Amino acid sequence: MNRPLALEVALMSDRGGRDYNEDACGHWRSANQLCCVLADGAGGHGGGDIASKLIVKELIGLFAQTPSHDGPTLAELLRQTNERMRLHKAPGTIRQDMHSTAVSLVIDFNRASAHWAHVGDSRLYWFRHGVLQQRTKDHSLVQSLLDAGMLTREQMQGHPQRSELRTAMGLPDESLEVDSGTGLIDIEAGDVFLLCSDGLWEYVEDRLLESSLTSASTPAAWLDRLALEVRRLAGHKASHDNFSALTVWVGGEPSAQESRHAYA
Repeated sequence: MNRPLALEVALMSDRGGRDYNEDACGHWRSANQLCCVLADGAGGHGGGDIASKLIVKELIGLFAQTPSHDGPTLAELLRQTNERMRLHKAPGTIRQDMHSTAVSLVIDFNRASAHWAHVGDSRLYWFRHGVLQQRTKDHSLVQSLLDAGMLTREQMQGHPQRSELRTAMGLPDESLEVDSGTGLIDIEAGDVFLLCSDGLWEYVEDRLLESSLTSASTPAAWLDRLALEVRRLAGHKASHDNFSALTVWVGGEPSAQESRHAYA
């Protein structure tokens, strides 16, 4: 029998230049699986803050009751989470227009496999020994233009319409797009996963993610470096966006370490 892989988790969330933080992230683990969730809310006047927290709470609650074992079943849990979130909308209140992105990663540490699903432009990155293997595709206007060959990846990063989404949690189910990648992948020691909101990836390009990961000694140290890079690169903006990240490092021996960073 294969020995279970170790997992180390670190997370951070920063309000950036905004008055309040509309991002939320969290994780939950059973005896066999780890479920991670990150959400970036929208809606104004506090509605986005409520939306993102609801997504994290409801998805983890659903997963704890009925765990997913591949991308499509996790995508279905996201759809169920969306319906629960919609029940909290209230006309005439700050909850009436709340929406959110969502990205979720599940790791089965006995089977050494991972799967994920997402809605919107919060991303998941998968690295193997410091090299980017795969990342999710945004449900956005600029991603559509990139796919159509009308933009380069470099033009996408700073495009003025990069925040325009095609879909988001909070929409009716028939309008909701949920992607789950290849469904299921095998993982090994040295793999690293990163979930992050657009407030981070807007400033930190893939090459910087790779180089900073290679030089980082721990998951928490990597997130500290990424936070410094965002503040440096976004320093010219008086009110740059909230930014959040959750990372999972896969090691070779069982452990259950966690670090948490919550910045003002």
